[in-house]
Amino acid sequence: MELISHWVSVMSGWVWGPPMLILLVGTGVYLTIILKGLQFRALGHAFRLVFDKEAKAEGDISHFAALTTALAATVGIGNIVGVATAITLGGPGAVFWMWVTGLVGMATKYAEALLAVRYREQGDKGMRGGPMYYIAKGAGLPWLGWLFALFTACAAFGIGNMTQANSAAAVMNEVFGLAEWTTGGILMILTGLVLIGGIRSIGRFTSMLVPFMIVAYLGTALVVIVLNASEVPEAFGLIFWHAFNPIAAGGGFAGAAVAAAIRYGVARGVFSNESGLGSAPIAAAAARTKDPVKQALVSMTQTFIDTLVVCTATALVILTADVWREGVSAGILTSLSFAQTLGDTGTIIVAISTALFAFSTLLGWSYYGEKAIEYLFNDKAITAFRIVFVLVVMVGATRELSFVWNFSDLMNGLMAIPNLIGILLLSKVVKQESQRYFSRPAQSRQET
Repeated sequence: MELISHWVSVMSGWVWGPPMLILLVGTGVYLTIILKGLQFRALGHAFRLVFDKEAKAEGDISHFAALTTALAATVGIGNIVGVATAITLGGPGAVFWMWVTGLVGMATKYAEALLAVRYREQGDKGMRGGPMYYIAKGAGLPWLGWLFALFTACAAFGIGNMTQANSAAAVMNEVFGLAEWTTGGILMILTGLVLIGGIRSIGRFTSMLVPFMIVAYLGTALVVIVLNASEVPEAFGLIFWHAFNPIAAGGGFAGAAVAAAIRYGVARGVFSNESGLGSAPIAAAAARTKDPVKQALVSMTQTFIDTLVVCTATALVILTADVWREGVSAGILTSLSFAQTLGDTGTIIVAISTALFAFSTLLGWSYYGEKAIEYLFNDKAITAFRIVFVLVVMVGATRELSFVWNFSDLMNGLMAIPNLIGILLLSKVVKQESQRYFSRPAQSRQET
């Protein structure tokens, strides 16, 4: 087992090396160019579409529910621990490169969501869509679509299940003394109750949970930032200066070169918003809409919210405190930074946020895994998948998961490769659909 774990770790490091990060960011830059900066000029329109219900259109859930389902899967550990890891290993400048990743990643998210709706199909149990469909039907590479579905199904049990349950159980045990099996049992029951109703049930639940947990976390972070307002200009100064200049070691901080800032900023940014990995378009394909561009615009707001809003809030809390200079581990850095201003209340809020973020990720990824299993086998396998998925929650909550973390990273990286190939091959379709939509009068777009 140790040999397997070693090779999985090596393969994960190779897959997530510089070529992958260049491919992910490069795809976003390319799409930004051919779409003429659509994610910037159409952002206001995109946010207005979030609440457009299109009740008579085909699909299973509203734009808002599709967005919150995707946010449920992405707003999670990456926004708390991921940001702390980027700063710990890459210095404050890593935050700048997280922003860059998010900004170009919005174009990637737009493209993959557009293609997901464009090539989706009606199944016996609702809409079926995502990278496996547009890779097979649009790009004409069914074998590559099959591989994407396989990697997604595996990732659903790893990064989408066991690692989330493990994180929630660990933090609840550390802060509140709750036994891991107790947290696992609670998560099993709650997950099972939500999954019974499929995507409609998931969409309804995430529509309530996700806005609450994001607003609660951001509200608390804003309180900390306001109380430390005098430190905010310096925090932004550190971010911009050290994006292009190395930061020296000091206190317990080991220092970081510019290359490290870029590497860890990009890597953690991608990990947080998942732009290019191909997971979120599976939820986008379920949206009720008459035009694929509409859901694509809504979907790109997910990356903006995740990286440009939530990750930035976490970064400012960390950088307006002194703890990051003391060499503490990334796992507790965010919690200690909140606690420096709010005391034990800060620790408790971060613990609850971590648990809620982990639970929401469980729900989002359960749907991704379900649709991947449906593609690999058929819709008769969905019930079995849901049962196994719920049972595996307890395994994740009560077991040591170093191997699973490495395996999850590997599967996520392997998902991105076929997805990015599909997006690049179909980029002409993305451009044509976008030109069609935006060439029409604003009123006509709204009535589509």
